[in-house]
Amino acid sequence: MSKPSPARMIVLFTDFGGGGPYVGQMQAVLAAQAPGAPRIDLLHEAPRFNPRAAAHLLAACLPAFPEDCVLLGVVDPGVGDARRAPIAVQVGGRWCVGPDNGLFEVFAARACAAGERVSCWEITWRPANLSNSFHGRDLFAPVAARLARGEAPPGEPRDWRLPADTDLAEVIFIDHYGNAVTGLRASGLATDAGLQVGDQRLPRARTFSSVAMGQAFCYENANGLLEIAVNQGSAVAQLGLAIGQPVTVCQCP
Repeated sequence: MSKPSPARMIVLFTDFGGGGPYVGQMQAVLAAQAPGAPRIDLLHEAPRFNPRAAAHLLAACLPAFPEDCVLLGVVDPGVGDARRAPIAVQVGGRWCVGPDNGLFEVFAARACAAGERVSCWEITWRPANLSNSFHGRDLFAPVAARLARGEAPPGEPRDWRLPADTDLAEVIFIDHYGNAVTGLRASGLATDAGLQVGDQRLPRARTFSSVAMGQAFCYENANGLLEIAVNQGSAVAQLGLAIGQPVTVCQCP
């Protein structure tokens, strides 16, 4: 008798924050319904109420995970709204489960441009007890558990129009060091291209030690995005940055 296939890894990406009970409640559902599936907390400080920025961050981070993983993603707004149907999106071998508010579109569009198959299902299944405001626990987590067990999505195939594969020229994430990640992929820019934020022009450097202490600069981070930083300082404090801050590609001497 052949052994059953191991459960797929489940990756969580939300704007819930780490201080409340929400992540733990979702984890409890996943542990009960897909007990053999590894569960990874990728990020719970995604840009709040900003699926557009979160989508570019997710698209940069998700390729590092196994090609058969299940991504459970929840970023408001739109969760529980009848106009934003719950969906399960298959991108190559990966699944993405969450609201249809744009969170998965950038990742899917880039995969499609690379020749991978992308399909979408509208989740029509509903649990017996479904809260109005916590579909992450009551709806998306059980569906993610099913997919991790190798079951089919509980819904119907639907048409899903993807946007063009574009970058986002603004700050999309700020880490606890005060570094500001942009939605610009370094691979599409000249190696010496810098960034301009307001009237400040930031040269491109290879890494922090390439510039003097206290100097602001930009560099290609580990996920392939241009990031604004200050050597041993906070770019947010020094430059007054915030999520949504526009940036412009420029040439710096």
